[in-house]
Amino acid sequence: STCNPTKSTDCKPDPALSKAAFYDFTKGTSSDWTPSTGVFPTYNASGAIFSIIHPLDSPTLFSNWYIMYGRYDIVAQIAPGHGAVSSSVLMSDDKDEIDLEWVGSQTNSLQCNYFGQAQEGSEQTVTVSAPSSSYHTYTIDWTPSSLSWIVDGKTLRTIPSSSANYPQTPMKLQIGVWPGGDPSEPSGTQSWAEGPINYADGPFTMIVKSVTAYDYSTGSEYSYQGTSGKASSIEANGGKIAQYSNINGLSVSTASMTSAGSSSTSSAISSSIAPSSSSVSAPAQIPSTFTTLVSTVSPSSTGGAASTVSSVVPASASSTPSPTPVSGSGSASGS
Repeated sequence: STCNPTKSTDCKPDPALSKAAFYDFTKGTSSDWTPSTGVFPTYNASGAIFSIIHPLDSPTLFSNWYIMYGRYDIVAQIAPGHGAVSSSVLMSDDKDEIDLEWVGSQTNSLQCNYFGQAQEGSEQTVTVSAPSSSYHTYTIDWTPSSLSWIVDGKTLRTIPSSSANYPQTPMKLQIGVWPGGDPSEPSGTQSWAEGPINYADGPFTMIVKSVTAYDYSTGSEYSYQGTSGKASSIEANGGKIAQYSNINGLSVSTASMTSAGSSSTSSAISSSIAPSSSSVSAPAQIPSTFTTLVSTVSPSSTGGAASTVSSVVPASASSTPSPTPVSGSGSASGS
C-alpha cells in the first residue's frame, strides 16, 4: 500500500469483498484482480500461468478487494526449481501478513508464516506431497480467535489470536512467483530460496486453477480509526466486523471471467502447458471443523526464526466436496 494507516490518518478505506466468490482461472481473468505491470500472468485451460522466463520476472495477481477475517482456498501447482519461490500472501496496508510459500527445490514442503505490522510471528514448515508435480487445495482460515493453514482439507497448523504479532487488519490477496535466488537478492534471501537460480533451466511455472474467497465481515469498505493498527480500530461501512465465524451462511457466487491477452513470449510458454484433465467447480459448502496437528519444534537451520516440521493428520472431514456452482456475479509475494 502507498499509505500505512499506522503512520497516517489520511489513508483511503479498503474496498471489502463482503461475500464469498469463486474465481475459475481456467476460464480467464476477472476484473476483481489486477496483474503486476511488465510481466503478468497468462491464462489457458489449465488456469492462471505464472512463469519466470527472464531474470527478475515476478508475475503477480493482486485482488482488488480486502477481507477482514475470512478464508480462501487456492488450487495450485507450484513452480519447481532452485531459486524459484511460489507464494500466496494475504497482506494489509499496515503490513500484517499471512503467508503460504513454496521453495521450488523443496519437493515436499510448504512454509507457513505470519506477521503483525511487519514483525514476524513464527514460521513453520509442513509436509506436502509433490507440490510441484500435483495440484493441492491450500487454505487459510483467519478468525478473531485463531489462524489455520490447511492442505486438502487437513489442518496442518493453527495458532491462537493470543500469539505475538497476530494479524488483525483488512488484507488483500497476492499470488505469484519470483526469483528469490537471483544474484541481486540479499545473500540471506538467496540461501533461503536455495539459489542461485539458473534461468537457462526455466521457465519456472506456477499454475493456479482457482481461488475461492470468503469475507467473514460485511459492508462496502473497511477503514482504520486512529493509528493503532488493532482490530478494535477497524470499522465496516454499512456492515459488521466478523459477522460470520466460519463459512456457514455464506453462499458462493461464481465470478464472471474473461479471456486475457498475453505477450508473444508468455503466450508461447502458456500454450505449451497441457490443460489438466480435472474440472474446476465452485464449492457450495466446505467443512469448517478440522483436526489441529500437534507439532514438534526444531531449531532453524538457517539461524532465523525457529521452524516446526509437521506431517499430515487427517481431519474430521476427509475431503472437500465440489457440488454444482451457485450462480451469481463477480464484481500477490513475501518472504
